[in-house]
Amino acid sequence: MTDASDDPAGERPVDSPSGADAGDRPAPEEGAETRDRPAGDERDRLTPEEIEEKYDFEDFGPQDMAEMTYEEWEAVFDHDSWITGRDLLDRVEADLQSRVADRDVFAVVERIEQEGEPQLLAYSDEGYAVVYPDGTIEGSGTVLRDVKPSVALASMESYDVPEMPEGEVLPDPAEVPEGSGKLGNQLMQVVAAVHVLAGVALLVSWIAVGLPIIAAVAAFGFLAFGVFVFLLVANARLSDRFRAEEYRNRLRAVGLDDEKRPDFLPDSDAESSDSLAEETADPADGGAAETGVSSASESGN
Repeated sequence: MTDASDDPAGERPVDSPSGADAGDRPAPEEGAETRDRPAGDERDRLTPEEIEEKYDFEDFGPQDMAEMTYEEWEAVFDHDSWITGRDLLDRVEADLQSRVADRDVFAVVERIEQEGEPQLLAYSDEGYAVVYPDGTIEGSGTVLRDVKPSVALASMESYDVPEMPEGEVLPDPAEVPEGSGKLGNQLMQVVAAVHVLAGVALLVSWIAVGLPIIAAVAAFGFLAFGVFVFLLVANARLSDRFRAEEYRNRLRAVGLDDEKRPDFLPDSDAESSDSLAEETADPADGGAAETGVSSASESGN
């Protein structure tokens, strides 16, 4: 018979649970909290109604696109209801052409084809963007930033696409006026001339007739105001000329005067669908023209 005092101190029977095993078992409250956690995450997710209150989709622009998170995008847009295919390209083209006509975007918009697949190409002197029928966008520069909101909006059935503008939305460089507000500048010049004449008349009267000193003060005030208005008009006219010349240079850079496409486009031999149709209809042309758009580093849905 063995005395209990002979057992090693702290030794436990084999069938008794150890402290490490007991510590590994989750407490009942902890397990309940873990089971309840997914439900809490679901409650934290934003609903489409909350996102529509946060963003104005009637005036959805590049800044809103940058602020929207992926979770918000997935919550507000229903993938099954997106418009794709040629209908999407038609809607994006109409939206972009309308924005170009309103001078909200500067770009040349063309329909191209690559291996029989229709695509939409928008380019300027600072970048380009290619829109595919499935809504994929490739490109670089400011044009890519401007095209993304149009693709996102045009893919939604609830968005009313503006009508396609008639004719060319970008003018010929030689047809760009020197500036706007010619009538306003003339009126400002008349006001300045009247003040200058009044100031000269008061100054002459003060010297010749001996009017009070207040007349001299008023004369110098009229003269100063008239000269100031003349300087404002001159600055406005110079600014108009500078902006007009800058706009002409941008139009020339995209090839509106000599039909020379920018060198940074993904395929310098790419042609619009209208040009392809003309070449196909030409009996002297033995084969279809080949077009292609290479992949760019930046893409988005």
